[in-house]
Amino acid sequence: MATTKKVLVAEDSSVIQNLTKRILQAQSYHIFAARNGRQVLDKLQQESFDIILLDINMPVMDGMECARQIRALGDSEKSATPIIAITGNAPNYSMEDFKLAGINEFLPKPLDFDRLVELVKEYTS
Repeated sequence: MATTKKVLVAEDSSVIQNLTKRILQAQSYHIFAARNGRQVLDKLQQESFDIILLDINMPVMDGMECARQIRALGDSEKSATPIIAITGNAPNYSMEDFKLAGINEFLPKPLDFDRLVELVKEYTS
């Protein structure tokens, strides 16, 4: 049997974080949570993830800066982790902005959870 894929959900909204967690756990993913970009980087120091779901607007360190720092990590496996941005401010960013920060895809809020599951499956298979 395949190993359970590890998903890091970085989201400061506990409602969105809990919904995302429940939906992905139902798909047999192992979920880890962070509330800001600094916590994401701290967790990446300790372990690897198969994908990171990254809110763009978070306290302490926003998702764009966090993505840039992930891509700059010295560990080539961790720096290549797929990143899906989650944002309520999609009109403020272009796909080019996301790509320059190292983000693979983005999902606007309110989240389409079917699309979220689809993207997580795509990037972790």
